[in-house]
Amino acid sequence: MSRLPGDDAKGGDAPPVLRYDGRRLAPAHHLPVREVPVALTVNGVALATLIASPHDLHFLVAGFLRMQGLVRSAADLLTLSVCEDFGAASVRIRGEVPDRITPTFTSGCGAGISFHVPASAGRPVQLPSAGPLVSPESLFSAMDALARASEAYRGSGGIHSAGAWDGERLLLFAEDIGRHNTLDRIAGQALLAGIDLSGRILVASGRVSSEMAAKAGSLGISVIASRTSPTDLAVRICGELGITLVGYVRGHRFNVYTHPARIAAAVAERIPGVTGVILAGGRSGRMGSDKALLPYQGGRFIEAIHRRMEELFGEVIVATGETGRYDFLPCRRVTDLYPGMGALAGIHAALRASGSEKIFVVACDMPHLAPDLIRHLCSLAEGADVVVPEGDGGLLEPLHAVYRRGVLPAVEDALRDGQCRVVSFFDRVRVRRVPLAEVERIDPDRCAFRNINTPEDYYRFRDGGG
Repeated sequence: MSRLPGDDAKGGDAPPVLRYDGRRLAPAHHLPVREVPVALTVNGVALATLIASPHDLHFLVAGFLRMQGLVRSAADLLTLSVCEDFGAASVRIRGEVPDRITPTFTSGCGAGISFHVPASAGRPVQLPSAGPLVSPESLFSAMDALARASEAYRGSGGIHSAGAWDGERLLLFAEDIGRHNTLDRIAGQALLAGIDLSGRILVASGRVSSEMAAKAGSLGISVIASRTSPTDLAVRICGELGITLVGYVRGHRFNVYTHPARIAAAVAERIPGVTGVILAGGRSGRMGSDKALLPYQGGRFIEAIHRRMEELFGEVIVATGETGRYDFLPCRRVTDLYPGMGALAGIHAALRASGSEKIFVVACDMPHLAPDLIRHLCSLAEGADVVVPEGDGGLLEPLHAVYRRGVLPAVEDALRDGQCRVVSFFDRVRVRRVPLAEVERIDPDRCAFRNINTPEDYYRFRDGGG
């Protein structure tokens, strides 16, 4: 399996997320949930470290002090300051902080409990051994075994589960209302039974937090796999400790956040020498609003298309007449140099700005991208200036095509002549038409060419109707 840059790094930036799609690992875009430690000092006394989401931390601090019985009203808070950058909160309250505070260890997610990665406490980290490679099938089997064990033991809902997997069977299993407690229970079982967890796989039903990652590292766990997501601190800690962190293990798919070299699956490389281009900013007359900005999957329509393009290309550009409209996208945006000339002006701007010799162009209203078809089209560019597939009736699909930078003079001539149809310059360059039958071998239903033009199209697509 190919190794990625940074795969062996102990520190610095984490490797990019890889998504296993049932066949191979490919670069993907996913931001883990943020998690921050906040060291709380009250009247100069270091009281606790709160592990929390980063928003509205002053509410969290005030509520924590109230629930600990240190304040009863807002008037008891003389000063309250929170600095997320330094992970610190400083509070002055009326009265004194008791000399001894008996902590209540809750079943929740660690609020008020300070933890350390083992190395930070002055003890050597028990780094997980490289161990054998882990197949995707083993991860799916582990998660299935965890689900079966949960069904056998569970008497009610709302409970977390975790298990230790040795590659063939579930060695240990635990349930608790607190997901961190499940790992403590696993650790206790292993201790009393004399089971060494080094190199084992930890499977969990809930989110993987920094505390769980640190505890797993101290046990020598080599792989953590969860049905849900990790936090950003968990990703960082697993990267430092050499743990392979896998999330969203469901439906024969998963994301790999750190150390993917342990996963025995082929890595799909990004397409070399080609820049991905999204054409955006059209009039959207039949939709009545900008199609690219329609809500979809917790974001905007164009964000879903950008994620797919980012998996395929090392560089992605958005070509538009209004770059500010799409400034939320984490990629370059280029402005048409021939305003009002439609898609051809966007192709022209992208070719001039691209860091590659070739670009693959897709319209922002074509959400059914077929990665294998895109890879095939890009592979046909040798000896051609344009690679364009045929759609129904033999009509060309120029907004799902490959263009070489050498077509720029012909494109500029067409634009200066007032010709805005994309195919207007095809008779002056080398065009490779990809027959419909060849397209259908890869994309039998020709979904890749379907676009979203009307509200009815959008609602049907959003609701899963294609």
